[in-house]
Parts: sequence; C-alpha cells; structure tokens
Amino acid sequence: MGGCGILGVGIWLAATQGNFATLSSSFPSLSAANLLIVTGTFVMAIGFVGCIGAIKENRCLLLTFFVALLLVFLLEACITILFFAYTDKIDKYAQRDLKKGLHLYGTPGNVGLTNAWSIIQTDFRCCGVSNYTDWFEVYNATRVPDSCCLEFSESCGLHAPGTWWKAPCYETVKMWLQENLLAVGVFGLCTALVQILGLTFAMTMYCQVVKADTYCA
Repeated sequence: MGGCGILGVGIWLAATQGNFATLSSSFPSLSAANLLIVTGTFVMAIGFVGCIGAIKENRCLLLTFFVALLLVFLLEACITILFFAYTDKIDKYAQRDLKKGLHLYGTPGNVGLTNAWSIIQTDFRCCGVSNYTDWFEVYNATRVPDSCCLEFSESCGLHAPGTWWKAPCYETVKMWLQENLLAVGVFGLCTALVQILGLTFAMTMYCQVVKADTYCA
C-alpha cells in the first residue's frame, strides 16, 4: 500500500508538474517525479511478493521477500554512512554540477531545468549557486534571470545588482533542509523500523512454515 501511494504521488507529479524537472545537468532524469515512480514501483513489487508469500505460506516467496528487504535496508544504511562520511566532497561536486547546469538555463529542450531554477530562486529568495555572479558567466554580461529580482518585472535582471537577491541558493536550500532535519530523521527512523519489523515477521513466518513442513513430512 505504501508503494502504491508513492507511485501514485510520482505519477501525479509527472502529470501535473512535468515542467519542473531536475537542476542537475549530469543526471537530467533525476527528478522528484521519476524518483518517486521508481521507488514506488520497487516497494510495491517487494511488498506484493511478501504479501503473497504470507498468504500462501510459500517458503520461496517469503525468503525472496526477506533477502530483497534486507538488501534494501543495507543499501540505505551504506548510502547514509557514505553521505555523512563524504559530506564535503558531495558539497563540492553538487555545487560544481549545479553551476554547470546554469549554462542550460533558457536553452531549447531544457524547460524543466529553467522552470526549476526560476521556482527555486523565487521561493527561496536567492540567486545563483554560490553567488549572483554565477549568472554573469552564463550570459557573458552583468545580468541575471528575472527570477532573481527583489521585485519582478520584465527584463529586471538587466538592472543594477542592488535590485537582485544576494543570498546563494545552495546555502539557502541547505539551511532550509537542516532546519527540517528533525522531520527527515523521524521519517528515516520510522522507515527503518518498518523494514526491521518486516524482516522479523518474514523470517519468523518462514521458520514456522519450515517447521510445519518438516513436521508434516
């Protein structure tokens, strides 16, 4: 059911927010909608195997569910550890990749990236990755997108720097995530708890089925 819910949200995002894609130039398909669709499909498939295995009391399906869920749990743990271990390197790579993506802003075939940057800069009241001067290299001129303006108006990005947001988008979004770190942590712990319970119940049922088959034999 959780997988179906995630898949449904992903499909809804893809259908209604299709123009809002990724900010990354290296991974153009890495959008919120695509991630939710892939995650939802994978979770739904694993859950379906476990559900059928429990109903039919099938050892093969129960063991498959246990192994798949265990691999997912270990993968999540490894990713979390690597993320905290290489935070500085990830920061540098992310900023470099985002600055590279700025050069695709407003170009044909990159409507999603353009809309994404416009929304980020407008909502978070920031400009550029590390500074508004990041846009100078993109335009080869002293100008920024209109979404950087304190008060939006046509071609306001050509005005003086005093009329633009000064906060760097990368640090602003990073600070917002840190402020909501508690919610992210609680969600992560709840997810891990559900997975551990799933592993426990699957192995318990598997052992009971094996014992029953052995007794019947």
